[in-house]
Amino acid sequence: MIRSAVALFALIVSATGTLAFDTKATAALVVDQTTGTVLLDKDADTPLPPASMSKLMTLYMAFEAIRRGKSDGGLDLNEALPVSEHAQSYGGSSMFLRSGESITVEDLLRGIIVLSGNDACVVIAEALSPDGTEYGFARLMTQRAQQMGMTNSTFTNSNGWPQPGHLMSMRDLALLANRLITDFPEFYPLFAETEFEFDNRVPSNKRNRNPLLTMGIGADGLKTGHTQEAGYGLAGSAKQGDRRVIFVISGLGSVAERAQESQAIVNWAFRQFTMRPLAKEGEQFAQANVWMGSEAMVGLVAPEDIQVLMPALAGNEIAGEVVYTGPVSAPIAKGDQLAELVFTLEGLPETRVPLVADRAVERGGFVSRVTTAALVLFKKLVQGPEDAT
Repeated sequence: MIRSAVALFALIVSATGTLAFDTKATAALVVDQTTGTVLLDKDADTPLPPASMSKLMTLYMAFEAIRRGKSDGGLDLNEALPVSEHAQSYGGSSMFLRSGESITVEDLLRGIIVLSGNDACVVIAEALSPDGTEYGFARLMTQRAQQMGMTNSTFTNSNGWPQPGHLMSMRDLALLANRLITDFPEFYPLFAETEFEFDNRVPSNKRNRNPLLTMGIGADGLKTGHTQEAGYGLAGSAKQGDRRVIFVISGLGSVAERAQESQAIVNWAFRQFTMRPLAKEGEQFAQANVWMGSEAMVGLVAPEDIQVLMPALAGNEIAGEVVYTGPVSAPIAKGDQLAELVFTLEGLPETRVPLVADRAVERGGFVSRVTTAALVLFKKLVQGPEDAT
């Protein structure tokens, strides 16, 4: 593997500016969704009781069922689903549904998202369950979560009611939040709704519990959670300009502390980090040696305009490395990825940017191949086999 140092731009971070965020949450994960960069990780892989944040998994599966359609075993937004005695029996946050009545899927979705209805989750769960039970749906939730890469999630119910074995990690919740945003853009605006007055049953229970939605900081989702065991948590997202941040926190001590911590995290993520241009499409960073080609070298260039996430207090320079396994064997097509530009910024994980061939290089003719082989043989004889490569 060949490494060559490249001066990209001088990085100067003020000694008074700190990138770290000392969260009060017992577990947390903050991700810049635009770049996939993890900004904060505190026990993010520890399975914990997720409380109502686990309703996001029920919603994801409901959205999948709606996309499938009723004719393919899914759901229709306008169809009405029956409320069972089991659904009505749940306490906690509720739509105050009555056993025997039927509620449209669209109202149930809003009841889950805005009102955090435990009963609404059960109605959806029983409709989609292979055996008609909530626990049968919970088994499906666990299976689907594993398929999606949420390896630290197991479900025993549809709504986060405290039960042994009902667990999710902050990383799994962040992955799920990202999938809800990217996979279902048609439904995601529901998470920004601040009120849902269902049938005027309980006028005092009509407001979304997400404290960020009315703060004017770009927040547009997703779900709060609270039980005595889990504390106060929030799986949230906010967008400012072209950047989106996703964060998940758990274990806060009160509603007020959750709101303050969530707002502080969003402000920190947008103020301490910023997107900056790194390269223009076609900009060359280095050249790679070519093996048995019609040319001895090929340029390594940016495949497109590239922006990177940087500390907001950074100056104008940073050192990086171009890394590739070489020499690169011909033939080479223009645009083939041959290398990576690798650099690390203070407070951020390693960043890798692909570099591609700036032109095509054909396989060399007979004379050039014989000449190359002769040169390698000569180097082996004079310098030894390791130096010859």
